[in-house]
Amino acid sequence: EADFLWRSARSDILLPSEPGATLAEELDALDRIDDETFVSAAFEITCSTTYGADVPSPLVDAAQRARVRELSAARGPRQANFTDRMLEDPLALRAWLRRLLEDCEQAFFADTWARVQVQLAADARHKADLLQRKGLTEALAAVSPAVTLSEDGSRIMVDKLASSCSSAYGNSLTFVPTAFGWPHLFVLHRPGWAPVIQYPIASPELPEVMALQVVQRRMEALAHPTRMRLCRTLARGPHTTGELAAAYGLTPPEVSRHIATLKKAGLLSTRRRGRYVLHQLDLTTVARIGSDFLQTILR
Repeated sequence: EADFLWRSARSDILLPSEPGATLAEELDALDRIDDETFVSAAFEITCSTTYGADVPSPLVDAAQRARVRELSAARGPRQANFTDRMLEDPLALRAWLRRLLEDCEQAFFADTWARVQVQLAADARHKADLLQRKGLTEALAAVSPAVTLSEDGSRIMVDKLASSCSSAYGNSLTFVPTAFGWPHLFVLHRPGWAPVIQYPIASPELPEVMALQVVQRRMEALAHPTRMRLCRTLARGPHTTGELAAAYGLTPPEVSRHIATLKKAGLLSTRRRGRYVLHQLDLTTVARIGSDFLQTILR
């Protein structure tokens, strides 16, 4: 009944701005949040364009109350009932949610945490050491290729499909490693809260992070019907511009323009044979587009 808090998105209450050493410490911190703030944060599960705006709590605003009721009702009657209980008696629901998480810790959180905490602590120490020895740019690069520092050093930029910004309240920004988050790169930037970036720890079997613009450029390059036909031939072997022009009834300049687009997207390999230039579709790169797309939109 509460799974919409963590299923398609993640409720803000589940990514604390001040992580504790134990689940009990983090739950104690949640208990110190007032009801209006807690309920507002709990129901921020939509990744909506209004995220980042200082909207009133559903406990005091009729429009927000109607909104969260409508969203939860779309998930099912049990979720709608959970929402009504939260709005009508937040104290009781907060106690119920805490007991749920404590029961889950007893059932499997504790064992899982014991298994991964050494790895996570080592990763955090490594990033902290990089920050101290080599500076913020190197530390961010180690967190994820999708996290970079602006040229003037005033902003940390995260390559995600969403577009928003926040300030580090009290000059505090927390990075939290996770062993289970890939490919997600969560950014909590709730107004008034210290922002948090939760990143998946590196693993040799994980593919490299692809920039959003690169994925978009490749999909756009393949969307043109003429280029799709050219790729059909280029997938079978290397061909010159002249061969492609003759095969498809195009002029060499037309083919060259399409080839340039595919090359810019990184979809072709090129080699010279005497005075001829041969182009071939990079099958490995093309085969990755589907997984790159999923990783990018989920990031």
